[in-house]
Amino acid sequence: MTSKRRVPKAGKVSSAPEERATFRNPVLPWLFLLPTFIILAIFLYYPALRTLRLSLFRSNIILGNESFVGLAQFAELLSSPVYHQVILQTLIYCALVIFLGLFSAMGLAWLASRPIAGAKFYRLMLIYPYALSPAIAGTIWLFLFNPEIGVVNSVLSSLVGVRPRWLDNPLLAFGLVVLAAVWKGLGYNVVFYLAALQNIPGEVSEAAAIDGASGWQSFWKVTFPLLSPMTFFLVFTNLVYALFDSFGLVDILTRGGPVYGQTGITTFLIYQLYEDGFRNFKTGVAATQAVLMLVMVGVITVMQFRYGNRRVHYGA
Repeated sequence: MTSKRRVPKAGKVSSAPEERATFRNPVLPWLFLLPTFIILAIFLYYPALRTLRLSLFRSNIILGNESFVGLAQFAELLSSPVYHQVILQTLIYCALVIFLGLFSAMGLAWLASRPIAGAKFYRLMLIYPYALSPAIAGTIWLFLFNPEIGVVNSVLSSLVGVRPRWLDNPLLAFGLVVLAAVWKGLGYNVVFYLAALQNIPGEVSEAAAIDGASGWQSFWKVTFPLLSPMTFFLVFTNLVYALFDSFGLVDILTRGGPVYGQTGITTFLIYQLYEDGFRNFKTGVAATQAVLMLVMVGVITVMQFRYGNRRVHYGA
């Protein structure tokens, strides 16, 4: 006897086997996520809501008083010449840290990616500064640029006979903090640029060389556009680093000074927030500054994603 086989009708395609659900119980994934939600709620969302509420009150943590003022503190800050100077200094500082940090990291990463003897050792030394805490990095630079016993002034004195007062001159102090911040974040940027360079196909550079492109033309016209996604990412990470991780360097090196104009020239937004919140105990004003910083970062991020993403090239 011949077995009968069912032949599918023309025009109908047999359906694929149904995919099995990873979780049979729909509640189980939420139970796994519950610890994360609890941690985020306690250490992120609740403090953020408290800060937003506190920005609407004029309060002093020492006196324990609190009075509702609405948006008055926002108006006072935005009309304050001192806060205007702090914002301008912060924007200049962030721009210099991002530009100098990415430019130097890209060049060093390109050199470190070359097939030379001891390349692994050089890469390790380039990454090393990032392993230091901001306080330790600031202490190192404080000793290096000490006007009396610092190594830098000793070398300058023996070579050209000058011993600059690095921490007393406003422009020198500002430049010193910028260079220290660039050096501190250099290892982070080098790691990502090294990874991006190693993922670029060698055939691309070989094709550019065959077409007669010089080393500089090959880098600028071929390699640099292929690095634009990584550069796009590093711009934001360096912006966050310059805005929030600069506190340790500033506190160790200059403590916000020296005074220039309305306030200290190295008093950036995060340090001004610390001064008002933990030295002057104006917790309401400090909360207002935190909200304004959040809004500022959000605006810069939206603008960067809207206009900067047009220059990013994905794929070879």
